[in-house]
Amino acid sequence: MTSKPPRKASVTRETKETRISCSLSLDGGAIKLSTPSGFFTHMLDAMAHHAGWGLDLVVEGDPEVDLHHSVEDCGLVLGECLAISLGDFTGHRRFASALVPMDESLAEAALDAGRRPFLHFSADFPQPSAGNFDFCLASEFFRALVTKAGWTLHLEGRRGGNSHHLCEALFKATGRAAREALAPSGKSEALSTKGVL
Repeated sequence: MTSKPPRKASVTRETKETRISCSLSLDGGAIKLSTPSGFFTHMLDAMAHHAGWGLDLVVEGDPEVDLHHSVEDCGLVLGECLAISLGDFTGHRRFASALVPMDESLAEAALDAGRRPFLHFSADFPQPSAGNFDFCLASEFFRALVTKAGWTLHLEGRRGGNSHHLCEALFKATGRAAREALAPSGKSEALSTKGVL
């Protein structure tokens, strides 16, 4: 029986709007992040920490326009790393969910890491922004991420009176669900009645 390759990936993306480099290890390591937004960096750190990832990510963009390009392209690059890290999409648990409270806020993530890209995102943010991060960009990040990662992800901000708390709970819930869904299953085959994902 051959052993699976290391669950790691590195991706670089350069466009006229952004320059992004990302190295990801699903099985842990240091977290080093640099983005044009302190708040977005904080969200990525929370997600990676709760997912148990090693993540080295540098995002350079055009914040003088706004953060949309940086946030969306970051999602694309991280999503691509996630897909590459799973290789042939065998040997992981695939499904997981997490419910995360943060003070008055409560968020839920339900994840299928099974090569079926889809995002349901529902959250009402009471305040429009934190620093230079507009909360409408949270859904743009997750949409880009699931498109490249091949995830079905349902994210629900069940309640929240503070947008910072609610957004952070959503990122943490995604991390917690990813930790379980991407964990080795102990089996070599894909977790599917089809036999392949």
